[in-house]
Amino acid sequence: MTPDGDTAGLRVVVAPDKFKGSLTATEVAGIVAQTVRRHAPGATVIECPIADGGDGTVDVALRSGFTAVDAKVVGPLGGVTTTARYARSGRTAVIELAAAAGLGLIERPDDLTAASTSTYGVGLLVTHALDRGADRIVLGLGGSATTDGGAGMVTALGGRLLDSRGGPLARGGGALAELAVLDLADLDPRLQTVDLVLACDVDNPLQGPDGAAAVYGPQKGAQSPATVAALERGLRRWADVVAAVTGRDFRGLAGCGAAGGTAFGGVAVLGGRITSGFEMCLELSGLGEHLEDAELVIVGEGSLDSQSLRGKGPATLAAVAARRARRVVALSGRCVLSDGQLRATGIDAAYALTDVEPDPRVCMSEAPRLLETVAARLAQDWLRSRSDCAADEFVTPGRSAGRSH
Repeated sequence: MTPDGDTAGLRVVVAPDKFKGSLTATEVAGIVAQTVRRHAPGATVIECPIADGGDGTVDVALRSGFTAVDAKVVGPLGGVTTTARYARSGRTAVIELAAAAGLGLIERPDDLTAASTSTYGVGLLVTHALDRGADRIVLGLGGSATTDGGAGMVTALGGRLLDSRGGPLARGGGALAELAVLDLADLDPRLQTVDLVLACDVDNPLQGPDGAAAVYGPQKGAQSPATVAALERGLRRWADVVAAVTGRDFRGLAGCGAAGGTAFGGVAVLGGRITSGFEMCLELSGLGEHLEDAELVIVGEGSLDSQSLRGKGPATLAAVAARRARRVVALSGRCVLSDGQLRATGIDAAYALTDVEPDPRVCMSEAPRLLETVAARLAQDWLRSRSDCAADEFVTPGRSAGRSH
């Protein structure tokens, strides 16, 4: 262990996202921070778990002084009522789509559920916040079970979707191909003045090979190519009808494919605006201030892969920290990015649970123990390199990306 005097005054910021399916961002930050403190007892270690608009966004707001609000809504398959928590401060509300329409609310996702899930409960959450005086609503998009283009959300807020017989359209993305009429006459008028912020962590458009159905449908249970194709047809029809009614076509806008196209419905029908989920969480948490005096920034998420490079929080934070000449190290369940990709993102070195346990199932089930082991290795390497190198020659051992400073 390094003597306390050698680490006195040093500041380490621990700012991971969740390890999906294993640990929340708060749990990851706690384990890593405790381990770093044990190896560098003189250092000031600041825990700042992050989110990128998905699961954990409300937690970031609550840690920043917002008040928790519980609302009863229907889940993604309707029928069953669930309690969804959001955060409120003054006239601002922070909502997570996943609380009402998250994949975690589906016991066994399959082709049937992928075609039937709806964002109706999300619209109920928005209404709940509006009823309590919110004039700024941040909707975190991520972790969804839906591919309905936000149609269910629009319905809950007063829009009417009708089939060719004039009857209400069934909920879910699978039914959208039968959409004949979109009636917005009774859409909640408060949406005209509310600032609806759609916090998004991806840049996918609504349709096409990079769109909501093709990229994310299989993750939500759409294992059959026929189901993916049906969802794609539904989104296309939804976009066509929305464009005809509103006179605006947003289907190609970057980010509109987020959360099964919920961002599209939020922008094209409800008048919302897309923003970086990470940047929003940066604003909520005050993390930017903590970076100013940090010597080391530790980021992380369950999987560092190609999706991490498309606006995900850890990669975005690494780039922000690197621009401020901070040393950045990443922790993950697995890392499949090349050294060049890590370097371009601003990450000096990456440590993964699979470095010590190659079986992904064990990594998932024993994540706390393995994370502590990997975090200890990171801390030891960092302290060793601080002793061996001048500050401007810092190189983290392990899997180094070789970024020069």
